[in-house]
Amino acid sequence: MKVSRHRRLALISLAGTLLAAQAIPLASAPDPKKPKTSRDMAEILSRMDESAKRLKTLAADLEYTKMTVLVNDKSSESGRLFFRNGKNPEILIQIQKPDAKFILFKKNKAQIFNPKTNQLQEYDLEEHSGLVQQFFLLGFGTETGELKKSYIIKYITEEELSGDTTVVLELTPRKEAIAAELTKVQLWISEESWLPVQQKFFEPSGDYLLATYTAVKVNRQLPSRAFEIPGSQDAKRVKMR
Repeated sequence: MKVSRHRRLALISLAGTLLAAQAIPLASAPDPKKPKTSRDMAEILSRMDESAKRLKTLAADLEYTKMTVLVNDKSSESGRLFFRNGKNPEILIQIQKPDAKFILFKKNKAQIFNPKTNQLQEYDLEEHSGLVQQFFLLGFGTETGELKKSYIIKYITEEELSGDTTVVLELTPRKEAIAAELTKVQLWISEESWLPVQQKFFEPSGDYLLATYTAVKVNRQLPSRAFEIPGSQDAKRVKMR
């Protein structure tokens, strides 16, 4: 089935949200075996793989900053994130400010609930899981070998970020369908956790989305209700095409 541009943009928007939701650092003690140089790509990717394998659940505060270059406009959203890794990962993004909104990814479906309008938008992602996976490869639980199949990975620099020493990587999409909407991604990888502490997603227009995460709690038991949208039972459901 051919995907219309409107549908493709909607899916990429959802996938971008999912992608941003993945980039959370794991708190960890300093690694006495940490390599002296962070510029060895093989070592960086190996450390990222090791850290990804340890992730089971996660809860964190989040902030997204969107920059629209043409009109020099910057807007931010903040809230909470809950993530459970597995064969079918579950993610709930709870935006609290400036306006309440819930985004749930579960079993190849996505739901967006707006309490103000009491509307629940529903997306079936199963038929287009390949498109979503191009973004999801940046998330936890995916080997970096798979990441390299979809992105050209380049080391940029080493940088101090909020007291954390990081290596900055640049990822350029290999597929034209993805590059048409996302020209590159920059990742700040902590040399303590070897997972992203910040991500920056660039669009062809020059606009970008910056994702940061704090107050991270890893591998703690999360209740089933952590992956349900509260207050949506009586909402008006809209199937999105």
